[in-house]
Amino acid sequence: MKRRWVRWLPAAVVPVAIAAGVIVAPLAAGAADLPSKTPDDVLRLVASSDVKAFSGTVEQSSDLGLPSIPSTGPGAGSGSGSGDAASVIELLTGDHTAKVYVDGPSKQRLQVLDQLAERDVIRNGSDVWLYTSTGTKVTHVTLPDRSLVKSPDNVKTPDNKQPDPDATTGAATTPSQLAQRFLTAVDPSTSVTLGDPVKVAGRDAYDLVLTPKTDATLVGSVSIAVDGTTGIPLRVQVDARGQSTPAFEVGFSEFSTATPSASVFAFTPPKGATVTEQSPSGLGEKKAQAGTHQKPTVTGSGWDAIVSVPAGSVPADLTSSPLFGQLTTAVDGGRAFSTSLVSVLVTDDGRVFAGAVPVSALQAAAR
Repeated sequence: MKRRWVRWLPAAVVPVAIAAGVIVAPLAAGAADLPSKTPDDVLRLVASSDVKAFSGTVEQSSDLGLPSIPSTGPGAGSGSGSGDAASVIELLTGDHTAKVYVDGPSKQRLQVLDQLAERDVIRNGSDVWLYTSTGTKVTHVTLPDRSLVKSPDNVKTPDNKQPDPDATTGAATTPSQLAQRFLTAVDPSTSVTLGDPVKVAGRDAYDLVLTPKTDATLVGSVSIAVDGTTGIPLRVQVDARGQSTPAFEVGFSEFSTATPSASVFAFTPPKGATVTEQSPSGLGEKKAQAGTHQKPTVTGSGWDAIVSVPAGSVPADLTSSPLFGQLTTAVDGGRAFSTSLVSVLVTDDGRVFAGAVPVSALQAAAR
């Protein structure tokens, strides 16, 4: 499997794709009537999809074997790291619903619908707004023009890189974006087959199944429901070994290819709200200040690859928080955080190992 995959999997197959906050519950299923295709045909169908505008309701559910963490709101906990971790775990353990609107690469809106509130991320051209309906704080980011960052001599951001709009807007949490993460990593370590056609959001879809050829990974398979008409992925299910229900699922319960109204992407801060202007690089500033940003090392390849980072990479306020103690278990050599899909080991000397493998594999790599 390609190295970009092994870098992404341990850190994001669950924490990123889920923690970004969107969204999956069992979605409408049923017999579908589609022309016969091979797995390669369906892969080509996805690759040729040219859907640029769509909207829908996305649902998320997780069965990762994690404890339920009460939702305490932004900034809760004994420190900033603790509060961020609590928010992530709340998203990992609960079911979530979101509205998604897309009109090309520069107009996107994600509305995560909580029980009594709404969290919005809106991109309209170069403007990005982050807003929670229960609060009075709004964050505004102005993205630089890509034409300004074509060469090192004309870079306008401190890290000499163009900020990733998808990372800012949460677009990578739609079924289509998540599916692309898996599909770009398909190589000889993965078996690609087709299951029976399914219905998702009332649309006929092919069931593309990616199965690791090794039993050393926690991942049993990944199923991607591909719309038979447009080629856009409508649902992604990640199954853990030995588990009868999907460990993680994100997909549309409603889907439309009609272009959303321009008003959907218009945002005016509520009266009395405090607006904080933030640079694109500032979105990762807290993380940069907390850790050392040392380059990770990848051991092995494919589904059972292990990523490690040296001591000092984990914020001290995170490992010292009560939540860290609650979510991790003492093991030989350190403390481990384990789900049905991903394991993380923080060693006694501060190193971190992660992968879609059992904790025992991380302990072996740490020796």
